Amino acid sequence: MFETIILMLDATIRVSTPLILASLAGMFCERSGIVNIALEGKLLAAAFTGAAMAHVTGSAWLGLGAGIAVSVLLALLHGFASITHRGDQVVSGMAINILAAGLTITLGRHWFSQGGQTPSLSGDARFAPITLPGADAVADVPVLGLLYSELISGHSILEYLVVLIVPAAWYLLFKTRFGLRLRAVGESPSAVDTAGISVVRMRYGAVAICGLLVGIGGVYLSVAQTAQFIPNMSAGKGYMALAALIFGKWRPFTAMGACLLFGFLDALAIRLQGVKIGDFPIPVQAIEAIPYVLTVFLLAGFIGKAIAPKAIGVPYAKERE
Repeated sequence: MFETIILMLDATIRVSTPLILASLAGMFCERSGIVNIALEGKLLAAAFTGAAMAHVTGSAWLGLGAGIAVSVLLALLHGFASITHRGDQVVSGMAINILAAGLTITLGRHWFSQGGQTPSLSGDARFAPITLPGADAVADVPVLGLLYSELISGHSILEYLVVLIVPAAWYLLFKTRFGLRLRAVGESPSAVDTAGISVVRMRYGAVAICGLLVGIGGVYLSVAQTAQFIPNMSAGKGYMALAALIFGKWRPFTAMGACLLFGFLDALAIRLQGVKIGDFPIPVQAIEAIPYVLTVFLLAGFIGKAIAPKAIGVPYAKERE
């Protein structure tokens, strides 16, 4: 039973990593007053670009850079539509999701002729799991050996990077002048503008940070976790990240906790595949739906009152004298 729990927690970390990164990305965007439902599309675009570049160059790091670049470009496109031209932020986000879903499959089929998939990645072209010093030596030690060798060791560098990104995001948002201004823009952009701070610049900075973080999450999906791009491999993770963000009330550590909960539910669904009730096998589709059903259930019943930034979704037009 202890080994099963450790393996479940290990799977939870792997599944939760892109959710945490996407949730933090959405937090910066929505704290500045920009609704961002385009996380799904950015995850997908970054995953495809990262895998394609890693395959062509043989470098996972170049794949990471390319994936982040495309994600930031899409984020700036969203900003151009919703900040500069004050367009509908939900429509802009959905357009990016639809664009990414169609374009990744089309380009994948054209470039690699594998039904939209990219070739499998290996060697330096993927972020392989890292075995920490002494992990193999202590693997047979009861309790502590299993904790170290299975739960702590054996993750890719991007998973370890998330451990640093979450507190860094908290510090940036709540302990710096930039974070104070960003939160103020999401609450009262007119007051920020009156103080001589550019609302447009702050919001563009927020969407750029969003693109950076969700780009890392997308590349993780294809270059680290799966070692290959698969069409629609984001599988709703961008929307789940938004749900986790609301569940965590737009704060980094509570959003991370919600992502870990959703990741655990996803890992549990994988573990339950093949389970029978008596002689009746539970359909795989019903098992796979568990994380999404419980996500809706948790949001509907246990979130309490989540107060969004007051100016979220409201385009800002500078008042003329």
